[in-house]
Amino acid sequence: MSRLPAFALLTLVPLALPLLLSGCPSGSSDEGFTSFTGGNASASGDGDGDGDGPADTGEAEGDGDPGTDCGNGIVEPGEQCDLGPDNAESGACTPACQIAACGDGYLRPEFEECDDGNTDNTDDCVAGCKLASCGDGYTQAGVEDCDDANDDDADGCTTACKFGSCGDGIVQAGEQCDDGNDDTTDDCPACQFAYCGDGYTQAGVEECDDGNDIDTDGCIPVFCKLATCGDGYIQAGVETCDDGNLNDDDACPTSCEDAYCGDGFVHAGFEQCDDGNNVSGDGCTAECELECGLDCWGAGGCLTAAGRCIRFTCTPGNQSATACESCFGWEPITRNQWLNQGYCGDIIDKYRAVNGTGTQCGDAPICCASPGACGGDDNAWHFNDGGTNYAVGPCLGCQGNTDCTYWNFVDNGTYTRITACQKG
Repeated sequence: MSRLPAFALLTLVPLALPLLLSGCPSGSSDEGFTSFTGGNASASGDGDGDGDGPADTGEAEGDGDPGTDCGNGIVEPGEQCDLGPDNAESGACTPACQIAACGDGYLRPEFEECDDGNTDNTDDCVAGCKLASCGDGYTQAGVEDCDDANDDDADGCTTACKFGSCGDGIVQAGEQCDDGNDDTTDDCPACQFAYCGDGYTQAGVEECDDGNDIDTDGCIPVFCKLATCGDGYIQAGVETCDDGNLNDDDACPTSCEDAYCGDGFVHAGFEQCDDGNNVSGDGCTAECELECGLDCWGAGGCLTAAGRCIRFTCTPGNQSATACESCFGWEPITRNQWLNQGYCGDIIDKYRAVNGTGTQCGDAPICCASPGACGGDDNAWHFNDGGTNYAVGPCLGCQGNTDCTYWNFVDNGTYTRITACQKG
């Protein structure tokens, strides 16, 4: 065979090199093609698989991570996609050559409202790349108290994403009412219907409300009224009795203290008088008995020279036996006392000393309490002896000596004459 000239061989080498590289069997190395003497083309590999010489700046040197070629339109190792310059605008491939997804930190306006690149659902961008809002089911820190993703205002979390509370105007579980205020004097205090005993004084309805059922502490629980004497409830440390009335003559007068001599109230059946002290000599004794006064027709009567406390009234003959008791509770003077025990002279002297010889009865009103109220023109007296009524002298209008037997006759009629009574 004839041998080719040297210049012809040099011409064939560049043409044959690609064929030689592509023809290397699997697993063979192309490192033997490093350089050719006298040539200006390099065939040495750079390890990046592109046959372009030294590795490009920013490209991975065999580490599998994408290099600066992301965005060149070629999907290279470490890249999930590469649409070239349209990566950021496509919405499908991120500028990092990864398939776009919620949470990758790249906002795709056509698909996402936000994308902050994290999975924190308490900030302003929540799952699904949605802007946080009340009702999305995620509680936004510092903005919402709660978020239960429903429109039920009464389940403890309102549609304003606030915890339900008494006074928010929404009836929550455990509340009977909620009028949206903190006024405890209306009909919905503490979000419960107002009632006597709830501890809140309802304006215009209750005088007090101490929240208990004790009726001796100043607030009556049945009515929520301030305790008063006469309400029937004995207040501890204030009252010793309370019989539920305002009678001053029973055992518990309107002072709501047990009646006693000297309290200023006449206790019926036990006292004749009560001037509010226990001093005798002022018309009412220390034992609350009437003392003789200076008015023979008045409540205290008058004292005779013999020390008898007497009182006058006018009665008809048929009532003289009971007149003293029925008129003012004194004892009657009997006909025997009048005639035989010195009463007649003693009383007539006292009468004339006060009233002269003027007469006081004679069809006068029964139980009259003063000469002026009695009137009349008769000058005799009425007394009783064992069931028989008598008209007995002396003659009041007469100017002579006292005649205690004058007009001594039975009189059971209705004509009115003077009756003398004595203090029991």
